[in-house]
Amino acid sequence: MPRTRMDDEGPHPVDIHVGTKVKSRRLMLGLSQEELAKSIGLTFQQVQKYERGSNRISVSRLTDISRALKVPVDYFLEGCANVLMNGTGGARKPAMKGVSDTPQATLEPDPMTKRDVLELIRAYEQISTPQLKKQLLEMAKAMAKAGE
Repeated sequence: MPRTRMDDEGPHPVDIHVGTKVKSRRLMLGLSQEELAKSIGLTFQQVQKYERGSNRISVSRLTDISRALKVPVDYFLEGCANVLMNGTGGARKPAMKGVSDTPQATLEPDPMTKRDVLELIRAYEQISTPQLKKQLLEMAKAMAKAGE
């Protein structure tokens, strides 16, 4: 008997990936779930479900979200091919015959989902002087190299 959407073991990895991108972009802009929800005519609970991947985002809704978060729609789809190829992003089993349940490679979590990384990017973007931005970048590179 073929499996239906209701029989699946959890959210599809692509839905989780897109939701994670929505959340990281929202946090990068310093918006709450409630603020994003209000700007696109939803409840914060619906935004929460989208961000977890438990509810699939339609293309029309993704367009609304992309406008609210000031990014093109394809921003949310970047990396989807890797998610499918590597089997990362969720507990759902592969839907293709011949695809192993065993991951072939373990990938590190996307650094763009870490709160401190998002705060750093937000602070960097608030610097209006190009020279200061350049100096901060050079300092960060030097610190990273020293920490190796």
